[in-house]
Amino acid sequence: MTTAEESLYWLGLSLTPGVGAVLFKRLLERFETPEAVFRAPLKDLVRVEGVGEKLGAEIKKGFPEKRVEDELRRLEEAGGSFLTWRNEAYPRRLLEIEDPPPVLYIRGEVKSGDELSVAVVGSRKTTPYGRMFAERISRDLVRHGVTIVSGMARGIDSVAHWGAITEGGRTIAVLGCGIDVIYPPENRPLFGRIHDQGAILSEFPMGSLPEGGHFPRRNRIISGMVLGVVVVEARKGSGSLITARYALEQGREVFAVPGNVGTEGSLGTNRLIKEGAKLVESSEDILEEILPQWSREKEIRQEDVPAGPVFSEEERRVLSLMEVTPVHIDRLIRESGIEAGRISSLLLELELKGAIVQWPGKCFSKKL
Repeated sequence: MTTAEESLYWLGLSLTPGVGAVLFKRLLERFETPEAVFRAPLKDLVRVEGVGEKLGAEIKKGFPEKRVEDELRRLEEAGGSFLTWRNEAYPRRLLEIEDPPPVLYIRGEVKSGDELSVAVVGSRKTTPYGRMFAERISRDLVRHGVTIVSGMARGIDSVAHWGAITEGGRTIAVLGCGIDVIYPPENRPLFGRIHDQGAILSEFPMGSLPEGGHFPRRNRIISGMVLGVVVVEARKGSGSLITARYALEQGREVFAVPGNVGTEGSLGTNRLIKEGAKLVESSEDILEEILPQWSREKEIRQEDVPAGPVFSEEERRVLSLMEVTPVHIDRLIRESGIEAGRISSLLLELELKGAIVQWPGKCFSKKL
């Protein structure tokens, strides 16, 4: 099965009613692939914790081809795409949380440099002080190559995104609705700028409206993607405090901007500081915590990368003639100047080394 075909099964299982992120993970732990889930006998499905007879029967209806086709059409119309856990572009740090979204819808582009990221969040009802601080912190952080992540909500979230954009930096918005739904509607200009200077992400299917229950789920993605969460202003019971709680559970740094004692917009942030969040007066307070952690993460990843295969000069010559789209063996013989018997041997070696894929009709392509 090609990677594209496999991804469709991921999309199909994620669109099956009743299959959320936690249950999706359990099903994959039991059956290994989404395709195998759809093919599994009902008696095996109901043995998975959380799968009763009703949900098992829903899964046994099979791959939801019509729903997937409709979702792909809407994605294409929006200029979007989707990522699964198997895609290299899927945010690596997000995979570490307990319930990462099996499918992430995306408009724009997630880059490897976005791993150096901080969330800046806060109240929808802001003060001039809060807006000034959110913009200043975001602008200062992007000057140091940090990507700003937030939720594109009214108030502090929007100010944080604009701060990054104004400074020419990158920013990512995680939505509580589909990536084809602009909410709040007055953020249409901001939506376009984020698309150009970062990415818009959501775990919710196309056309999903911004329902209240979506936002706490959205917040775990915001905190899960980043090295730390900065709460600028938060009232008692604010959604930003939910993001901070997720950050603590996920082992992320939590920062809070102090406010005037007794003012409603500072109740949440001042409480976070009393409970151990780091008090923030400038971007340096954030950078001195996250940059050493970022350096340690990079060192660990470099140590974990296995040595790649060694290619001979002839193998490298053949590889240089290949693309991700299949190329016929006759073209490789003609352009490489290597005789047919020898090139067949080289192609076999390259396939064994995992560098290429063989297709029907004696065609070959580079492995993604």
